[in-house]
Amino acid sequence: MNDWPQGSSDDNRGSDNRGGAGRGNRYGGGSASAQPESARVMRQVRRGPSGPGGRPPAPPQQPPHPPYDGVPRQPSYTNGPGQNGGDSYDSGYNTGQVYGNPGGRGSGGGHDGPGAGGPRPAPNWRRRIKVTAITLVAVVAVTSVATYFWADSKLNREVDLSKVIDRPEAGDGTNYLIVGSDSREGMTAEEQQELHTGSAEGKRTDSMMILHTGSNGSTLVSLPRDSNVEIPTFVGSESGKTYEGTGREVKLNAAYAEDGPELLVRTVEFNTGLRIDHYVEIGFAGFANIVDAVGGVEMDIPQDIKDTKSGADFKKGTQVLNGEEALAFVRTRYALAGSDLDRTKNQQAFLSALANQVATPGTVLNPFKLYPTMGAGLDSLIVDKDMGLFDLASMFWAMKGVSGGDGTSMNMPLAGNAANGNLQWDTEKVKTLVDQLKNDEKVTVTGD
Repeated sequence: MNDWPQGSSDDNRGSDNRGGAGRGNRYGGGSASAQPESARVMRQVRRGPSGPGGRPPAPPQQPPHPPYDGVPRQPSYTNGPGQNGGDSYDSGYNTGQVYGNPGGRGSGGGHDGPGAGGPRPAPNWRRRIKVTAITLVAVVAVTSVATYFWADSKLNREVDLSKVIDRPEAGDGTNYLIVGSDSREGMTAEEQQELHTGSAEGKRTDSMMILHTGSNGSTLVSLPRDSNVEIPTFVGSESGKTYEGTGREVKLNAAYAEDGPELLVRTVEFNTGLRIDHYVEIGFAGFANIVDAVGGVEMDIPQDIKDTKSGADFKKGTQVLNGEEALAFVRTRYALAGSDLDRTKNQQAFLSALANQVATPGTVLNPFKLYPTMGAGLDSLIVDKDMGLFDLASMFWAMKGVSGGDGTSMNMPLAGNAANGNLQWDTEKVKTLVDQLKNDEKVTVTGD
């Protein structure tokens, strides 16, 4: 019995191919007629009995949920309903049956048959958020630790305050001695010319300030470099030899020139009675580099300034100073009416503005500004051996507080000129000021 659909055998097709007239209406045959062949109808496969009016019978109803057992149902080539209740090829085609696994998960159906996978579980957002948070915390922690050790390694801890003898008792709060030196170390001849620093050998103190931090706000006190002070007995920082005091009176900056930072600290403590907890020094080049690293510092210039010695050339008003201009501004003295005293006020104002700009989210949270600023600043700072990064950060925040109105800035109170022409401190006012700083009280003394 031949179960294949009825049609032409190979022999018949072969005879049809011998001439166009014998092809009739066979499917796939060519035509020798000049007229194009009309559309042909594909023969039905095992066509079932026709319904009324010659219409094909209606397809049998599909069971609502046939058991597929996870295997796609195959069409039957028999007339009418197939064996075992299956649909015929014709009826399956006519009903638009999609062959596959209509009830399985792979086709998007909602029925779970045996062997089929379940619907994709909803994402566990709580777990994802937790994992992301832990990852971020770990990254921040690792970055912070690495940054700390990197920055800590850049501090130049060259000053040994343990060499300072006969020190006053420590008071409340913390006292920093901040020194700006005229060191040209590491500068090329072109840089010295560009920054108008000259080419003097060695280094001297160009500015000196005491910054006190405590519970009653911060106080920034400038010590004019021409202040008249006595050089006390001290131990040489290099030689270890003791040099007895003779009552010799000199300008304050001479102490630094004579034996460096240790003698300067000894001299300040002896003449004020205030213990210095930390020492911070920066040179010309380092100062300019820090300013450039933060993108310049905005300053309100109090008056027109033109000083050929420092290179200052400013018009009165608010403007952003780059490193070269900032250095010229804090160094100028000959164009100011009060000379050194007015210069110390400009230095205070600028350092406070610089600290205010460094300690901002725009710098601290921006690695493209933070790391260059830290690199430029830490490389050029000279600090005492006990100075840590947190001490340095506290100093900057305290200076920011001064510029923000939470503290006080002043010059050391003066009583006129000494016999040698140096600036003489007001002894009574200085004693009151030092007592208030020692006890971490609100400063009521005013300076020049």
